[in-house]
Amino acid sequence: MAVTATVQEFLRRANVPYTVFQHVRAYTAQEEAAVTHVPGRDWAKAVICFVNGEPIQAVVPADLVVDLDRLAVVAQATSIRLAEEDELRWLYPDCERGAMPPLGPLYRQTVYVDHALADEENIVFNAGTHGDAISMRYEDFAAITHPIVGRFARRPRPA
Repeated sequence: MAVTATVQEFLRRANVPYTVFQHVRAYTAQEEAAVTHVPGRDWAKAVICFVNGEPIQAVVPADLVVDLDRLAVVAQATSIRLAEEDELRWLYPDCERGAMPPLGPLYRQTVYVDHALADEENIVFNAGTHGDAISMRYEDFAAITHPIVGRFARRPRPA
């Protein structure tokens, strides 16, 4: 499977430079970063949450996780939760499960980006599949997604 048609059209209309490349199929952001030889800090992972009943994208580097309490403060949420598997199917019908790109406006969702990712010059993210990725300058990503930047990512706790 290649980049989804909706993602291609969104990026074409945005008129920003980007690169699409295929990679060995991988199913977590850390695995995808590893197989593409991209540092985890540069791989943008979209974590889908519901804030006050509305879906949003919390975008963090692959090597970090979303701290829901911190995100709630940034989003001024009275309620916050992670999206469930069945919700991902209807929110991103054109994407493979778990491979949604952090292109919130395409899906009518607000994008929240952790400051750690916003500090990177270039980012890489899923193109709607587990075998295709998109690389672009963070500046261009911000221009097309209009993210709210805050501090809500943290290191994962040891198992």
